[in-house]
Amino acid sequence: MTRILVLNGNTTQAITDRIAAAARAAAPPGVTIEGMTAPYGLPLIVTRADWLLAGPPILEALASRRGHYDAAVIAVFGDPALDAAKELLDVPVLGISEAAFHAASMLGRRFGIVSFTAALRPMFEDCLDQHGLRGRLAGFRMGPPDASYPAELGAAEQAQLLALIEQSVALDGAEAVILAGGPLAGLAPVLQPRVAVPLVDGTAAAVRLAAALAGLAPALRSRRPRPLSGYGAAISGLYARS
Repeated sequence: MTRILVLNGNTTQAITDRIAAAARAAAPPGVTIEGMTAPYGLPLIVTRADWLLAGPPILEALASRRGHYDAAVIAVFGDPALDAAKELLDVPVLGISEAAFHAASMLGRRFGIVSFTAALRPMFEDCLDQHGLRGRLAGFRMGPPDASYPAELGAAEQAQLLALIEQSVALDGAEAVILAGGPLAGLAPVLQPRVAVPLVDGTAAAVRLAAALAGLAPALRSRRPRPLSGYGAAISGLYARS
């Protein structure tokens, strides 16, 4: 049995529940999902400052459950703390951005990114550049910078997203479209029957890739233990190991 920890980097339990449900729906047979909420932080991650502040609680959560999962998913678009987690943990750790970008690039020659808020665009661009996929991007279709992800994804919110998806396909030439944001987990299969190109859910993509990668991570390189000041025991423990 493969165990995957799916971590919501904000503190809103309802979003964790939505992400965990989508992760379980996407999990292959023989995979169990543990959903987890960040132990502290922001109720919603929207700006670059939010993204930076999300790093320590994400690492603390991952460290606190170390040994209880075979792979982990950071379910925050923009993938905060992902590089640190890959360096410090001895199991595969994936971000929903990197998973969505790579999956979309295999489903279409060019992909679009749809989001409720344009405030997240700088983090998405950073991720695209890091993974060398900026050239595969057809374009962004996003709501206003001050918009926030809605608590409910009802008919009005789905109609708004469908309009952005249609623009991405018709105007930008997207051959696949990513629904960007952890709070949108589980929505792709709901909207897919009304869209002519593949819709990519980062949570689903990350869970399936994490299941494939579990057990493939090499052992951590030996390094000199380093003391930390002011961090909790979980993160300090990552640095205390030789």
